[in-house]
Amino acid sequence: MRAARIVFVNRYFAPDQSATSRLLTDLALQLAERGLAVRVVTSRQLYDDPRAALPARESIGGVEVYRVSTTTRGRFRLAGRALDYATFHEAAGIELLRRLSRGDVVVAKTDPPLISIAASHAARWKGAMLVNWLQDVFPEVAASLTPGFLPPWLMGRLIAARDRSLGRAILNVVLSDGMRERLIKRGIAPARIRVVPNWTDTASISPRPSAGSFTRRRLALAGRFVVGYSGNLGRAHEFDTLLGAARLLKDEARFAFLITGGGAHIGALKEAVATEGLESFLFQGLQPAAVLGDSLAAADVHWVSLKPELEGLIVPSKLYGILAAGRPVIFVGDENGDVARTLRDHRCGIAVRVGDSARLAA
Repeated sequence: MRAARIVFVNRYFAPDQSATSRLLTDLALQLAERGLAVRVVTSRQLYDDPRAALPARESIGGVEVYRVSTTTRGRFRLAGRALDYATFHEAAGIELLRRLSRGDVVVAKTDPPLISIAASHAARWKGAMLVNWLQDVFPEVAASLTPGFLPPWLMGRLIAARDRSLGRAILNVVLSDGMRERLIKRGIAPARIRVVPNWTDTASISPRPSAGSFTRRRLALAGRFVVGYSGNLGRAHEFDTLLGAARLLKDEARFAFLITGGGAHIGALKEAVATEGLESFLFQGLQPAAVLGDSLAAADVHWVSLKPELEGLIVPSKLYGILAAGRPVIFVGDENGDVARTLRDHRCGIAVRVGDSARLAA
């Protein structure tokens, strides 16, 4: 009798370096190393290159990878992004029907949003078991970030369909206690919810002195107190509080703000910095995984933000890389939320409420 397989579905996988891809790749490869049969249904895209056209099928570290074709309108326009999501839903659902067998376990992540719906239908048809691994909670995230984008009738139908897919799963893995409480309020049985925080590769990211950072030397930051930001600065994040603190510290030459990454808000932050003449800011693009540890070590403290209305819906994955690098965190967001509690419980940073630039500067 054939052993059951684990089949993951997520829009990105190795060699992609986005956060969900790195986590999935790490887990899939380790499961394969332990002798389990692992498959991944993913797209042919890279996060930063929608037209990458990766191979339709290949084996990576013992993991069988099946890549489906989708539209490639990109993530910067909502309509184009929605079309990319819809075509991945259809193509991935068909691929799952081809690849799943009775007794298999299909693990659905949350990129694209609501992929658990397609995965639950495929699992039910093929007699497989469904596990949802929630990195965020949609469509509530969309409603918070873009109020009115989804009409109430569609919002209600999407939530109902999502809840059915969670209810059919043998397990729903969430990232925090706040996310767990969100699901329980939606009627998901507590016994089918497990909290498993994200992680980072501590073999490639480990504490090192800031003076030894090549990034710090390259950017001539010796002798300065560096406030770092690493990763995506998107619509879920807030930067006005940091800007306010930078204004207050404008005449303090020892401070530098190093922003590493991209995202929907990077352009607006750069424009504000240029308009106000805040010379303490430095910007660099996303860094390759091989130098991420060095890049994180360049900062003395890292800034993390999350809009308070998104508590329980998203947990910033960048937190774990920062902690692996041995750096403290200043979190701007809900002072009683998941990130704030983590920092408080483990004494590895502080939380500042949104808008309190004076405390952030202090």
